[in-house]
Amino acid sequence: MSFGKVAVLMGGTSAEREISLLSGNAVLAALRGRGVDAHAFDPAIRPVWEIKSDGFDRAFVILHGRQGEDGTIQGALELMEIPYTGSGVMASALAMDKWRTKLVWQAAGVPTPKYRVLTPESDLAAVVAELGLPLIVKPAREGSSIGVTKVAAAADLPAAFDLAYGRDPIVIAEEFVAGQELTCAVLDGKALPLVRIEAPEGNYDYQNKYFTDEVRYHCPAGVAAAIEAEIGRAMLHAFDVLGCRSWGRGDVILRADGSFTLLEMNTAPGMTGHSLVPMAARAAGIDFADLVLRVLAGAARG
Repeated sequence: MSFGKVAVLMGGTSAEREISLLSGNAVLAALRGRGVDAHAFDPAIRPVWEIKSDGFDRAFVILHGRQGEDGTIQGALELMEIPYTGSGVMASALAMDKWRTKLVWQAAGVPTPKYRVLTPESDLAAVVAELGLPLIVKPAREGSSIGVTKVAAAADLPAAFDLAYGRDPIVIAEEFVAGQELTCAVLDGKALPLVRIEAPEGNYDYQNKYFTDEVRYHCPAGVAAAIEAEIGRAMLHAFDVLGCRSWGRGDVILRADGSFTLLEMNTAPGMTGHSLVPMAARAAGIDFADLVLRVLAGAARG
């Protein structure tokens, strides 16, 4: 397949810029290694409209976070009639917003942890009484665990709220679900093998995700085949009801009793050396370059 001139959109202005650059450069190298006329394009440095004026035929969106994964760049590309990878405007915006993702999932019967939206006026004691401790506090529209706190004591909840609120005016308090931390990638309408994550003291934070070698990843995940298949079906349903397309990755907690709950959906997952979609693809017999080409082949205009 001839892809023409491809812009690899990386970097951007979000809090995840550093990770996007790592992902983008890996994608760029893979595309060039397969003979694709691919070029780095950083919207933080160059005006977006130059994608059109410079004659790019399609865009590989590997921007993470706001203004890259939230529907804004997708809308600009649609106006310019440039085919782009990943989900469209609506699905990207929904999946970036963890609160509205939960609203859609609850309506569609997708299992997701109990939560409350916090404001500066919230009765934090009532939130603790309802959700219990520990609980998770997170900004609704950040990724890579930025601004996320696991709160073990009620006295720590105000500081956790302030940290998240500094990132986003929409803050979620979510019940903590104990269990195995899993991720399920979706590619071209199929669920890839699960990846099980073992982080030091269960702390799969920004630093451990990208900059240490202390996290252990298991793929195959060691989950019973029937349960893995059930999680895969649930993930495809969760992916579809948000309107996602082509590729993505959802995060899951598997409880000891075999039940599970979905945490969030990522529509432009990481593609770094520590990233989870390439691990799952490799377990399915798809090497990194082939994965990148398959994602690029799915580029659409809207």
